[in-house]
Amino acid sequence: MKIVYEYSHLGGSEILQVRYPEINSEIDQVISNVSALRLKKSKEKTMAGKMLFSPTDMNSQFKKQFHDNGFREIRDYYTIEIPNHCVRISRAYKQIDFVKQKVLVEVQFGKYAFMFYDMAKFQYFFNENKADVGVEIVPCYYLQREMSSGVSYGEQLIYDIERLKRHFPAVPVKVILIDVENEK
Repeated sequence: MKIVYEYSHLGGSEILQVRYPEINSEIDQVISNVSALRLKKSKEKTMAGKMLFSPTDMNSQFKKQFHDNGFREIRDYYTIEIPNHCVRISRAYKQIDFVKQKVLVEVQFGKYAFMFYDMAKFQYFFNENKADVGVEIVPCYYLQREMSSGVSYGEQLIYDIERLKRHFPAVPVKVILIDVENEK
């Protein structure tokens, strides 16, 4: 995979470059080590029979690469209790797939709502003083067009973050748009 665009929200890129340069380099290396393969045969009406890039395969590769570089998952458990409601929910949690020191990383090949929920999780861990910066790795528009429907693209996420200005997320974030290397 290759990086085609980087967006820095509230100094996310700069924090990585100055305070976490080794982790920043590792993230870039992980991205370059992942290969996008057309392993999924579409069953959708508009693309029936077309071979598409497999999000499942790419997610597996990202997981292996990040774990090989010492990133781990983080979960923060809590109990949900809301005023004037008798229900108490134990062992609820927030989770981030890849964490090293205070750098959070999510790779998202899902629907747009999940990209935006990642921003909320970054905000949660930042507020809990368990993170300094979040990194969201997402497909660019051109890669998304070669995947099954339902996958979103990072340009929409960046567009929305820009419109929200500094209000949300109120945490430094680096958004990385990825695409395939030239296909052979």
